[in-house]
Amino acid sequence: MTDERVRRLADMIRIRLFEERCAELYGQMKIRGFLHLAVGEEAIAAGVIPQLSADDAIFATYREHGHALVRGVGADRIMAEMFGKIEGCSGGRGGSMHLFDASTRFYGGNAIVGAHLPLAVGHALADKMQGHDGRATVCFFGEGAMAEGEFHEALNLAVLWQLPVLFCCENNLYAMGTSLASSESQTDLALKASSYQLPAWSVDGMDVDAMAKAARDALDIVRSSDGPVFLECRTYRFRAHSMFDPDLYRTKAEIEQWKLRDPIVTHTSRLIADALVTEAEVEQLWAEARSEIEAAVAAAERGTDEGVETLTRHVYAPDVGVPSSAVGPSGETA
Repeated sequence: MTDERVRRLADMIRIRLFEERCAELYGQMKIRGFLHLAVGEEAIAAGVIPQLSADDAIFATYREHGHALVRGVGADRIMAEMFGKIEGCSGGRGGSMHLFDASTRFYGGNAIVGAHLPLAVGHALADKMQGHDGRATVCFFGEGAMAEGEFHEALNLAVLWQLPVLFCCENNLYAMGTSLASSESQTDLALKASSYQLPAWSVDGMDVDAMAKAARDALDIVRSSDGPVFLECRTYRFRAHSMFDPDLYRTKAEIEQWKLRDPIVTHTSRLIADALVTEAEVEQLWAEARSEIEAAVAAAERGTDEGVETLTRHVYAPDVGVPSSAVGPSGETA
């Protein structure tokens, strides 16, 4: 089972099982803080990221577990980060929303909506100034970011300076609990982006093969120094915005209707119809992914909590330590 299309199925299964397991662990209070799941949106990461080279860079949102997995950040390191353990990819300091791994050029995991778009543009500018021809910077963001000023600044500068950026808008129709139609006067987001004079088109974000082709086509343009490209990836999240969200802004019937287009189910059916896999081989993919995720959970359970004595590390410069103004009358730090 080495076919590229089969690998996409395997990646989507890994993402789905990882996130569903995280939801269970959150309910057990083993994962704390915020948790935003991308169940239903797996086709985007699984389609786009394998088209990248090792030298390309990725900037993502707080709904980034699947992107990190497909990029090659180990499931054990991601799960340890979810648990806040020092073995995590961000040393246990970032948690769900701030996955980071310089070795795979995965630069977040960014919690502020739209804030990473200028970072991606800056990174692409650095690549261009340093003569790294052929490199691309890929920026994933939700449609809610298109209402932020950073979106307009980022696209404007990327086009003005002809920077190698692939902007991937993951349009799941709801920015938190606000529907696209109630927040954007122009709901054709590719048309909106094209006003900045860059190639922009919409893709079925529930179809992993369509996402892979769109990414290849877009990256060909980006790498040929023709400047940035914008993809609107039309998708849908089956779960609420976050684990704290009561999900009262949409109907259950709407969710169930979208589930009929589950990217894992539809892609599996196509692969079987094309005789690329058997049902037994699909079950094997699920079994392998479960084993991987359970091993990651077990490793996180054994992980190391950071000691109190090092909690100020990465907060204050190492040669400064805790400033005297932050020390209370009894010697405790503020």
